[in-house]
Amino acid sequence: MFRKFLKKMPKEDGKSVMDWEEHYVNESLYLWTDETKALLNDLVSPVPELFRDVAKHKIAGKIGELALKENAQEISEGLVIRGYIQATPKRDHKFLRKKLFDNKIDVAPYEHLF
Repeated sequence: MFRKFLKKMPKEDGKSVMDWEEHYVNESLYLWTDETKALLNDLVSPVPELFRDVAKHKIAGKIGELALKENAQEISEGLVIRGYIQATPKRDHKFLRKKLFDNKIDVAPYEHLF
C-alpha cells in the first residue's frame, strides 16, 4: 500500500511513476499486435491472479516506453521480452526464464538484461 502511495507522488517533472506508465501505455496502444498481446498475457500467467492486471499494466508501460524511445513501427516479440525483463524485479526473473523456456524462446540475446 505504501509503495503504491510512493508511485503516485509527483517527481521533478510533475508526473508520478504511475502517470508515466499510463502515458506510455496510451501512446503505444496502436503499436500492439494480437500476437504480442497474446505473448504478454502468456508471460504474465504465472503472476497470481490478484496482481496480474497491475503487473501487466506496469510491464506494458515499460514495453511502450521502449517502443516509443526506439521509434518502433510495431511492438515485436523482442520488445515484449526486453520490457518484461526490465519491468520485473530480479527475484521474479527465474519464473520468466522458465516461461520463456516453456515457450521455446531463446534467452541468450537477453542475458545482459537479467
